[in-house]
Amino acid sequence: MRQTPFRIQWSATLVLLVANVAVFLLQNILLYFSNFPTNQYFALSVDGLRHGFIWQFLTYQFMHGGLLHLLLNCWAIFIFGREVESALGQKSFLTLYFSSGIVGGLFQVLAGVLAEQFSQSAWALRFAAPTVGASAGAFGLIAAFAMLYPERPLMLLLFFIIPLNMRAKFLLLFSAVLTGFGIAFSSDNVAHAAHLGGMLTGIIFVRYAGHWHWPQFRRKVAPPPRRLVTVRPRASALWTHKPVSVNEDLPPDEFLSKEVDPILDKISAHGIQSLTDRERRILETAREKISRR
Repeated sequence: MRQTPFRIQWSATLVLLVANVAVFLLQNILLYFSNFPTNQYFALSVDGLRHGFIWQFLTYQFMHGGLLHLLLNCWAIFIFGREVESALGQKSFLTLYFSSGIVGGLFQVLAGVLAEQFSQSAWALRFAAPTVGASAGAFGLIAAFAMLYPERPLMLLLFFIIPLNMRAKFLLLFSAVLTGFGIAFSSDNVAHAAHLGGMLTGIIFVRYAGHWHWPQFRRKVAPPPRRLVTVRPRASALWTHKPVSVNEDLPPDEFLSKEVDPILDKISAHGIQSLTDRERRILETAREKISRR
């Protein structure tokens, strides 16, 4: 539809994977050569927050407790992140991912505070232990995927051996049941409360807040005025809204570069659901211009 120079389209999913691997390598290099207490300063813990280490809500998401822990989280981000990023756009995808990690961290910290206050058992105090991993963000992506594509069939390897087929909505339900069981009964070192917070964030984000973004402090510049003509959609069009204005008097090549290219960039960043009626009409007009060539 358009002829443009070759450009590398960066993927937020790929960047997250690279960042997780890079931080894991740095974490182990520091531990091996200098015995630097990375968990004390960068893993999420109740004690660290009491010392004012608020950045732990972000840094803990890139740290991992071992190679298998890293591989499992990267696998989930890769499998579900690509689809979610394609549907929501890069900005909403990153907002969802980091919000899931932060809310999951809040759930884990709250569980740790309650454990300290009301129980001194080993089962309860495990919530107050330092937490690392991208699991909360990964579970946010799984929940978002299930909300976007609830009937999508998935094939999973149970215990990495047994193939198991289920739809995405049942995967989310199964994950929620395991998480609830882990919070109530399990004595392992898995941050089940963080998983729960991540899943709830993914559900709420897709259901209610799909277009929310982290605040941006860039000044918006108003576009220059354009001479517009009013075009009424044909009766056969898929939408029947009020007339929209399209700059149709431009030559075909100039029309594509000035009108269509920004819309295609917007689809790449925010998803096709973010288009306005005018932008959809512009794409229809571009299709007609190309078909007349």
